[in-house]
Amino acid sequence: MSAKTYDLIVIGGGPGGYVAAIRAAQLGMKACVVEREHLGGICLNWGCIPTKALLRTSEIYHYMENAKAYGLKADNIGFDLDAVVKRSRKVAGQLNSGVTHLLKKNKVDVVEGAASLKGGGKVVAEKDGKATELSAKNIIIATGARARELPHLKADGERIWTYKHAMTPKEMPSKLLVIGSGAIGVEFASFYSDMGADVTIVEMVDRILPVEDEEISAFMGKQLTKQGMTLHTGAAVEELKANGKGVSAKIKMADGKVEAADFSHAILAIGIVGNTENIGLDAVGVKTDRGHITTDEYGFTGVEGIWAIGDVTGAPWLAHKASHEGIIAVERIAGQNNVHPLNKSNIPGCTYCRPQVASVGLTEAKAKEAGYDVKVGNFPFQGNGKAIALGEPEGMVKTIFDAKTGELLGAHMAGAEVTELIQGFGIAKTLETTEEDLMHTVFPHPTLSEMMHESVLDAYDKVIHF
Repeated sequence: MSAKTYDLIVIGGGPGGYVAAIRAAQLGMKACVVEREHLGGICLNWGCIPTKALLRTSEIYHYMENAKAYGLKADNIGFDLDAVVKRSRKVAGQLNSGVTHLLKKNKVDVVEGAASLKGGGKVVAEKDGKATELSAKNIIIATGARARELPHLKADGERIWTYKHAMTPKEMPSKLLVIGSGAIGVEFASFYSDMGADVTIVEMVDRILPVEDEEISAFMGKQLTKQGMTLHTGAAVEELKANGKGVSAKIKMADGKVEAADFSHAILAIGIVGNTENIGLDAVGVKTDRGHITTDEYGFTGVEGIWAIGDVTGAPWLAHKASHEGIIAVERIAGQNNVHPLNKSNIPGCTYCRPQVASVGLTEAKAKEAGYDVKVGNFPFQGNGKAIALGEPEGMVKTIFDAKTGELLGAHMAGAEVTELIQGFGIAKTLETTEEDLMHTVFPHPTLSEMMHESVLDAYDKVIHF
């Protein structure tokens, strides 16, 4: 079997892999993507995109239920669960087709199958018993990650779900247990709560959304409780059993007491683990650490010609991080001189619950741990005219600056549309903006973005509207 030769083979067609392949083609490389399942990866097919379609449905349903607050009438409202899921899958399918078109447009070959490294630049893709041998001087591993399971916490697809099951429910949960309060857990909790389920969240850490700033976590805890959710922090699910009627759980609470509770369904959102198995890493000497591939700041694994990007290389597990890492690795492979490593402190993170959460940079606690003397500004949504007009007065914007230099260290938000606002602070951090630059920036009125300005002013005791 003669191997088809390329300049670059990318293993995995998710947001890291397909972007890397397109960039390689732009730079004149002959590129190939090997994908075992769906182009677009988990993000496009089973993650970022379809979940946002579901959350848009629950958001509109919430507004319909509260139509009276806007002077509107909406009687006898309801939903068709199958139609809700169908819309979400249609959105994912449309974008999957878009990725296929983009790769074809850029003359990137796509090989279907499960890839494994064979050494010497060789890759074998297997599907339905047929093997295709490929060869390239450089190979990028972009195999992504999957939901983590524990010996006592395993999904059955019927009553105990992973994110995949939760996106295509056969029935609406009446009483839902969500284990884990990171972005995935809180987003599903928000969706199912707004659609009418009685939701309980169990989080091992002492606060929900534990990677966020403590003030944001506290604010969101109050908001989700106000919406009717039950939150158990500093707690752990020690036993989880499914039966024909539902799920029984034993939850060890923060005070050490173990309580039994019954639910109709449970969602496991206890983290993810890299897809490092069965791709031949040991055979070629690629090293892993706690389930993720080890690389340098450009994605190089230390083994000649082999690179890795995205979720398989570890946190933060974000699609936009994977895409940028793919471009960095390809440009490094191409020998470009102006390639800069990715500054992870400048990567925004977004959670699309209700209200939304978004952040970039250091939390206040992390900034202080790093030795900074900080200035902190806060501004509430209730002080913003646009937020009040929208009927969305619950939220906050927090900014953190280096008191000595005025450098923006971090920004943290909770409230309506903050996932769209955060990029303003992302640009500011990338440009190494100071408080003076932000103060001199004119923000349009009336917009939610004015709160970003006011938060900066507040850090320096110059806030106007609160």
